[in-house]
Amino acid sequence: MDSERRQYDRYRPTLTLEVFDRHGGQRLGRIVDLSRDGFMLVTEQLLSVDSVWECRLTAASGEVREVSFGADCLWARPGTDEHHGWAGFHIIDMAEDQAARLELLLQAL
Repeated sequence: MDSERRQYDRYRPTLTLEVFDRHGGQRLGRIVDLSRDGFMLVTEQLLSVDSVWECRLTAASGEVREVSFGADCLWARPGTDEHHGWAGFHIIDMAEDQAARLELLLQAL
């Protein structure tokens, strides 16, 4: 996706942010960039394109330690080492209180 088409700035986290499946607890990956409407993960397994996830973003430190939302996997690519991959997500569902938490987290980045 071209940066000209993005509505929001993307931030590279300076702290560890991980995403987990809210239902099964599976670790989906570590965030390498984040915005108000999406994120990119480095993953340990290849995720399915067009899969929808109920996510729990966790921060290792800081004021905001957790944010919950629904996200759609827009693309996924295998890594070069066969053990990792990359995936891009669009946030599709988030409660107002969680959106406020995400905004605080972005301000901290």
